[in-house]
Amino acid sequence: MKTIRYYEEIEVLGEPRRLASGYRDYDIDTIERLQFILASQASGLSLGEIKGIVAYRDRGESPCSHVLDLLRRRSDEIDAQIEELKRSKTIINKLVTRSRKLRPEDCSASSVCHLITKDKIRI
Repeated sequence: MKTIRYYEEIEVLGEPRRLASGYRDYDIDTIERLQFILASQASGLSLGEIKGIVAYRDRGESPCSHVLDLLRRRSDEIDAQIEELKRSKTIINKLVTRSRKLRPEDCSASSVCHLITKDKIRI
C-alpha cells in the first residue's frame, strides 16, 4: 500500500523485515503502531503530531501527557471552528431571509449579486 510506504518514508513506521521474495513482512508491533496512527488521525491529529508522539515512544518515554496536551489543543481548535461556523451560518441565514425581499431583475451588474453586499452583512 502506498500509505504504509509513505508512513515508512516519513519514519512514523519503521522499515519492515523483507521476505526472500522481497515482500514486506509486518510484525504485530508494526500492525499495532499502524492502528495507533489511524486512530490518531481519526482523533484529528496530524501526521507531524503523530510522528512526535511516536518519537517519544521510540525513545522509551511515555507520550501520554504530550498526547493529552495535543488533544486538548485540538479540542480548543474545534471549538473555535464551531464558533466560526455558527457565525457563518448566522450570516447565511440573514442573507437567505433577505433574499425573500429581493427580486433578481433588480440586481445591477456592478454589484455582481445583490444578495451579498458589504452594507447588508457585518464582516
